[in-house]
Amino acid sequence: MAEHTVKAFDEDITRLRGLIAEMGGLAELSIQEALDALVKGSSDIARGVIARDKKIDLLETEVDKLSVRVIALRAPMADDLREVIAALKIAGVVERIGDYAKNIAKRIGDIESRKQFEPLTLLPAMGELAVEMVHDVLTAYGARDPVLALEVIKQDEKVDAFYNSIFRNLVSYMVENPATISSAAQLLFVARSIERIGDHATNVAEMVYYAATGNYPPESEDDGRSNDPIVS
Repeated sequence: MAEHTVKAFDEDITRLRGLIAEMGGLAELSIQEALDALVKGSSDIARGVIARDKKIDLLETEVDKLSVRVIALRAPMADDLREVIAALKIAGVVERIGDYAKNIAKRIGDIESRKQFEPLTLLPAMGELAVEMVHDVLTAYGARDPVLALEVIKQDEKVDAFYNSIFRNLVSYMVENPATISSAAQLLFVARSIERIGDHATNVAEMVYYAATGNYPPESEDDGRSNDPIVS
């Protein structure tokens, strides 16, 4: 990012980036620990994930306040405005990613007979891919790297493929053994939460690409949305 005449503006942008990086790191950790709690059936790990969500929420509030202050005091324009509004929107998406990790953790106590569910071997791999997407998109944001943002967008198809496979697997379990319906439904919720994390990482990647280039990612140009996703 080019250095501005008003040094305070650069400091504010650096602070925004730092807050989002901190949020992202906590969200990544929460996803990883939620999946670890799922595999181990650990309520203690799950409680840690749930408690961490409050910190993520507080960081989002800081981003909101700082973004509004920068817009009000600095009156940024063009690239600078995209930078600030992207930070504001990305913080909201990262907060929702943290919510999905928390929601996975809340399901841990409701899943029984873990060993009989083959999808439990697939969910961690699906989750690792989602974590990688979150990590990479935050790296792309920090580096203002549109190429890496596009790579993240491409990864979402793999997460969707995982979800479809797990969905079919769990439905088969429920049909063949009605006694598994309750736990299988909880695992479906977990798989859906991971799939949504991938979707949110993709949304952030689109914002990063737009903030860096002023254009939509190539595959998004003709999807009928407005011409300015960041400041709309």
